[in-house]
Amino acid sequence: MPASWRRALTAVVAALAVPAAAQEVPAPTAHTLEVYRNAGSQLDWTDERDFDAAERGLIARYPDAQVLAEDGSVVWTFPDYEALRNAPPPAGVHPVLWRQSRLNAANGLFEVVPGIYQLRGFDLANMTVIEGESGVIVVDPLTSVEIARAALELYYAHRPRRPVTAVIYTHSHMDHYGGVRGVVDEADVRAGRVQIVAPANFLHEAVSENVTAGNAMLRRTIYYSGIMVPPQQRGATGAGLGPGVSNGVQSFIAPTQEIPKPGATREIDGITFVFRTANDTEAPSEMMFYLPQFGVLDIAEVATRTVHNVLTPRGAQVRDTARWWQAIDAVLAEFGGEADVMIGSHHWPSWGEAAIREQLDNQRDFYKFAHDRALALANRGANMDEIAAQMQLPSSLAGQWTLQDYYGTLGSAGRAVFQRYLGWYDGNPANLDPLPQVEAAQRTLAYMGGADAVLARARQDYAAGDYQWVAQVLNTLVFAEPDNVEARALQADALTQLGYQQVSATWRNVYLTAARELRHGVVPIPTGARSGDFLSQMSAAMLFDYAGIALSAERAAGVDLALVVDLAGEQPMLVEVDDGLLRYRVAAGDGDDATTIALSKTTLDALLSRQTSVGEALERGELTVRGDPAKVEKFYALFDPFSPNFNLVTP
Repeated sequence: MPASWRRALTAVVAALAVPAAAQEVPAPTAHTLEVYRNAGSQLDWTDERDFDAAERGLIARYPDAQVLAEDGSVVWTFPDYEALRNAPPPAGVHPVLWRQSRLNAANGLFEVVPGIYQLRGFDLANMTVIEGESGVIVVDPLTSVEIARAALELYYAHRPRRPVTAVIYTHSHMDHYGGVRGVVDEADVRAGRVQIVAPANFLHEAVSENVTAGNAMLRRTIYYSGIMVPPQQRGATGAGLGPGVSNGVQSFIAPTQEIPKPGATREIDGITFVFRTANDTEAPSEMMFYLPQFGVLDIAEVATRTVHNVLTPRGAQVRDTARWWQAIDAVLAEFGGEADVMIGSHHWPSWGEAAIREQLDNQRDFYKFAHDRALALANRGANMDEIAAQMQLPSSLAGQWTLQDYYGTLGSAGRAVFQRYLGWYDGNPANLDPLPQVEAAQRTLAYMGGADAVLARARQDYAAGDYQWVAQVLNTLVFAEPDNVEARALQADALTQLGYQQVSATWRNVYLTAARELRHGVVPIPTGARSGDFLSQMSAAMLFDYAGIALSAERAAGVDLALVVDLAGEQPMLVEVDDGLLRYRVAAGDGDDATTIALSKTTLDALLSRQTSVGEALERGELTVRGDPAKVEKFYALFDPFSPNFNLVTP
């Protein structure tokens, strides 16, 4: 989520949230409680090894219940681990998810081995501190500046205060680098006093993620994160992958070196790192590493203690399960017999060769099974939905606590594998060019006998506990008649029960957020410009790729104009709009007679997103024009700002 939006999002939620007394929060029905009674029958509930491992090496908890920003806003609230340790599941929380949530709540400073420490429970991810010869090496500095600073201060409260000499980003997701300015000063990076090491292609992947489809991804992230779920329904469930995401300022400092594929050995502050890249597995840019001096293997996020997303509900490119299982197998073969401890970017460590092999074997075999089983079913003619329904782990894997659907799900992994290999089309010509959803819903409703008939049947099915079918049928009714209050209310109740029944924290969030919006509407989210840290690293090509997406095809129809855009620090670009299409290339003499503008990347982004106007930018001296100012006005009038306030569960 872009840094400038997170604080605004929290403020909007606080200001516009429906008062607790007015919120309709149904209790779990008898059918949902029956799901709970049968939950996890294949699992060993007497196995306490995870709870022992999650607390092993604890040095200290954070001394306060919350971490605050300079303005007094809450960046993070620590779950009360001691209270949760033996607490029963709250109403509406699946018992299997609740077990994971209690484990994720274990927080504080932990010693992994002498010289390696982890800060866990501060954020979605872990921050690891490795003690070098002259200072400390920070691995994955969390999501936000404030939380990374607070975590490092807890480390310093119990270990010598030595400077940070290096930062390692294991991969290109925000929760592993967004807090970097909380642990280092960029001036020290520029001066060469601090190295920042990342995997191959990190800079491109980290900067470009969330830009081209960023607005749609933000809207879906609101569902995925559960930030809009009413407090009564949150139940301290966390996110499956960790206890949640901190709510502070997100930052970025570019790497000083990227580790080439497939890996390399580097000496960093006297410590030997044996890096192994794992690009195109859990992230497009990712790496693991082994520390022979300590006997510690860092698996990054390639193997976790949950089923991971092969295609995340917030939106991203489909991940490669074939590459994923192979990467785990390769690191297991190379270091499995050598490592004494395995740590990761999430969850708690594994100690001893047997535990390491068990964890890596299980994770490898899950991705191998998801890949092979989905394609086996596809090759027998199954479509995405049929694959998802038929995906079932073999008993040797189904009984593993680390292979439950706390975050991703097995069924969605099957769908994702189908999409990666075969795309969205299932081969049935009826689905090749379907009617738009609203038109199809209206015509389907007429076939079904009208709204009253559908509602009557839906109430019967709801009473029978057939919540998924009720949600699907009433989705048709709501898209045909979006103002039908009864339909919206009953669909919201069905989605609520589906949310209560989820082992996956993120799926739970999706269902409960949708139910809230059906009852109370969309909470408006303010738009904002991108973080300056990211803009400074975006190339001119990245910015103009985004401009082509933001161009209004309707207003640009028939338009033919060209500008030379001189961005500070970049080669001048000739940008052409031609009948609804934007093209760009390096200006090489052919733009000498074109109107030329000079501006910063920040001003360009503000103009494209309509955060400022050409006149305002000229008046403030942020934009200079050589040529026809009217052409510049016409050019920027062709772009549309994106708003994350569009509907998802209603038309």
